[in-house]
Amino acid sequence: MIPSNKQNKPSLSDLKIDPSLKVHKKERKLSLLVISGIVLIVVMSALGLMLREGPVEVATAVVQKYQPDQGLTILNASGYVEARRKATVAAKITGKVMELFVEEGMRVKEGQVLARLDDREAKARYESSRAELKVTLARIKELEVNLKDAGRDLSRSKDLFSQGVASQENLDKAKAAVDRYRAQLSYLGEEVQAARARVVVAERDLENCTIGSPFGGIVISKDAQIGEIVSPVSAGGGFTRTGIATIVDMDSLEIEVDVNESYIANVKIGQKVIATLDAYPDWKIPATVRTLIPSADRQKATVKVRIAFDELDPRILPDMGVKVAFTTGGVASQENAQAVVVPKAAIREDGGRSVVFVVKNDVVERRAVKTGSAAGDTIEVLAGLVDGEQVVVSGSGELNDGRKVVVKK
Repeated sequence: MIPSNKQNKPSLSDLKIDPSLKVHKKERKLSLLVISGIVLIVVMSALGLMLREGPVEVATAVVQKYQPDQGLTILNASGYVEARRKATVAAKITGKVMELFVEEGMRVKEGQVLARLDDREAKARYESSRAELKVTLARIKELEVNLKDAGRDLSRSKDLFSQGVASQENLDKAKAAVDRYRAQLSYLGEEVQAARARVVVAERDLENCTIGSPFGGIVISKDAQIGEIVSPVSAGGGFTRTGIATIVDMDSLEIEVDVNESYIANVKIGQKVIATLDAYPDWKIPATVRTLIPSADRQKATVKVRIAFDELDPRILPDMGVKVAFTTGGVASQENAQAVVVPKAAIREDGGRSVVFVVKNDVVERRAVKTGSAAGDTIEVLAGLVDGEQVVVSGSGELNDGRKVVVKK
């Protein structure tokens, strides 16, 4: 009997996939998707955290101490240091420079000799005029003697005529001689006055050869050299100078700024100003508005304002660039003697409270502050800040306590 192999022969039913295996494969795919999603979320979170924690570029401002007598800034302007007394000293006559006694930077006194011109011709004219005066005076003395002699002749002629000895003709000649000498004396008297006037003119011409300083100050420019021709008027060409030196009275230095006519209503005579020279940006110079020029510039739509320094300093020089801040003059709150001022842009609102971000060691610190009066672009801070600290006024990203920052240069 042959054994049957029916049971060992594979059938089509044996080729079917086990349903349990399908379930396992789906579970594995789902698990891979879940794991990939989790990894992606972790990576994105880490990347976001890295981006969020990276340094943010910010602009800052320095906290400044509030001065009650200065007030808060309401207007800013720029201009230059000018001198009310400034003169280019020139000669009154045309002449050649023979001696020059000035150099740039030299301090001179009123009347101090700056230069001397060639005075040889002036001296000759002066001596000639004096000689003419002497000759005229000598002729007067001669005529006075002749007049006395003619007077005596006239007296004798009268006596002789009364005695019948002298004729009428002799008497008339004696009278004519007296009248002639008197007329000559009168004429020479006028000549003397004219001669004396010529002496004065020649003396002035001689004095004009010596050029002195009209006031005390500092020489800022030497405009002529020895050997050059100077003249009170330009003669054309490049060989004739019209000035010897330029002198500035350093005690008359002031600031001149142009204020837009739209804001001129904020400027008053006597108003306090804080000036900052471009050469010394950390030096705050107190000043006061001296006058407003009662005329506007049609082209620039500005009004000139002149400001006097409260106290002059040798560091202040003519034509220096200067920035000025017009202040409220102390009208702001004085509740706290330690009050400071910051730009309004530094103050932020957070939950109904005013806060600022203070930069220390390239990290920001969130700090609550108490604010006071505001004026212009600045605001008074009564508590929470001290003079000299650095606060954020703008930034390229979100700020939070402890965030690293990079300060714009």
